[in-house]
Amino acid sequence: MLNVRDLRAHYGQVQALYGLDLALEEGSLTALLGANGAGKTTTLRAICNMVRSTGSIEFDGGSLSNRSTENIVRLGIAHVPQGRGTFTSMTVEENLHLGAIIRQDKSGVASDIEHIYAYFPVLKVRHTQQAGTLSGGEQQMLAVARALMLRPRLMLLDEPSFGLAPMIVRELFKILGKINREDKVTILVVEQNAQLALELADRAYVIETGRIVMSGRAADIASNDDVRRSYLGY
Repeated sequence: MLNVRDLRAHYGQVQALYGLDLALEEGSLTALLGANGAGKTTTLRAICNMVRSTGSIEFDGGSLSNRSTENIVRLGIAHVPQGRGTFTSMTVEENLHLGAIIRQDKSGVASDIEHIYAYFPVLKVRHTQQAGTLSGGEQQMLAVARALMLRPRLMLLDEPSFGLAPMIVRELFKILGKINREDKVTILVVEQNAQLALELADRAYVIETGRIVMSGRAADIASNDDVRRSYLGY
């Protein structure tokens, strides 16, 4: 579904990615692991054309290189950035409607909201509440739910566990697994909680200083001695 070849990205004069290659199979759940500053967030931004980059990025056989971020979204690629990015002064349900702003099927939007409430019952309870008054975990759930309102084929998630209690993180990752399996949404998740990400993912990539240094089945990556010492802590 997604093929990235020789991806290089810059912030001004500073190079952040050095010839990165990765590929996602349709229906897969893939983890991108690495330390702070390794280039994980930049990779997601480059896919969405939010940072200056060169190389080849193809989605479903078509190039993304010259498309605007808005047009990339219209292809069905949803990006959930680190920090959640909810519209705090709007209600939960208004945030969900905003996620569907490019859609024309009003009846489909209404049924999708109910479908999403089945995944995130707490959001249904709080549907009239201002998003800024939600807990951190609830805001992260809302960010994912709003992205789902696009009916994406590919979802890019940047550190969904950041700042959340372990119990909330496990609940969120369980829901992400269901979204991947039941709604057939392909997912690329950037995550520092390597152990949880590898439990969830089919495949994984490890990035260091802007370069992919390891890739393969998530189970194989999890059993690698170097990965265990560097990212899993045992």
